[in-house]
Amino acid sequence: QVQLVESGGGLVQPGGSLRLSCAASGSIFRVNDMGWYRQAPGKQRELVAVVTSGGSTNYADSVKGRFTISRDNAKNTVYLQMNSLKPEDTAVYYCNAGVVEAGTWGIRPVDYWGQGTQVTVSS
Repeated sequence: QVQLVESGGGLVQPGGSLRLSCAASGSIFRVNDMGWYRQAPGKQRELVAVVTSGGSTNYADSVKGRFTISRDNAKNTVYLQMNSLKPEDTAVYYCNAGVVEAGTWGIRPVDYWGQGTQVTVSS
């Protein structure tokens, strides 16, 4: 079993910054892509940013130039630095990881999600 634990959400004023973290732990053989998604009230969950194990990144158009995703492979941790935050960035942010987990059965790929962390941008 693998767990994703998120931290770093909160309330911030427009134009402010927040940094989210998500650490994967458990029976991990390898972590492939790691990413952040968000879901605002009444809307579908959407991709914010993703980073491959090799460091390649992809961003939603709405956050390009403001958000930066990064990862520490030694710690199985992904970060999301969010700058110039806008009210429309308000949402629950979820961490996602494609994990190859190890067990008595061998190894297998499993997609895991964090519990979500609230980000509220408001004056």
